[in-house]
Amino acid sequence: MKELKSIIDLTNSFKKFPSVGSKSAERMAYALLDMDKSEIDEIINAIENVSTKVHQCPICGVLTENNICSICEDKNRNHSTCIVVSHSKDVLAFEEIGTYHGVYHVLNGEISAYHGVTPKDLRISELLDRIDKEDIKEIIIATNPNIEGDTTALYLAEILKNKNVKVSRIGFGMPIGGQLDYTDSYTLKKSLENRTSIKEEK
Repeated sequence: MKELKSIIDLTNSFKKFPSVGSKSAERMAYALLDMDKSEIDEIINAIENVSTKVHQCPICGVLTENNICSICEDKNRNHSTCIVVSHSKDVLAFEEIGTYHGVYHVLNGEISAYHGVTPKDLRISELLDRIDKEDIKEIIIATNPNIEGDTTALYLAEILKNKNVKVSRIGFGMPIGGQLDYTDSYTLKKSLENRTSIKEEK
């Protein structure tokens, strides 16, 4: 029997998700056929809400549904300390620890020659502006412990040399090549506590 085009198209759509192979995508497509219309409508509405309501905070880049994220709006947080992460989902890992009360800055990636990502593609100029405008005293670089993350961290440390700000890099009790969003809370907590200075404040 020839595969139906509608199912092929849906399967190909599911394959665009990370870690979803052909067989998993096909199972997901056929699973929809077993759902009633209300369940399918619920999935469609959830996808539409994500695409229309979720956007980056114009200040820090964290994903939010409001004009400004709750972290930037919170006056009780320490706005003089800023953790710099590669992706918005990395912020969730630090927030789950519950011991960090500063703010964040999302770069939207890491410098990568292989993937053609240059410093100009990242939200670095926005970070420099924030340091001046918000009187940030410490930058904690929390890019991933791999080649791209280390390259990005070293680049940031270099361009921050002339800024009146302390620059540190989180310590890594986590494995080289690991990902922040897959790291358990205790390991991440210790890496934050054991951060090492890259550049002292002037």
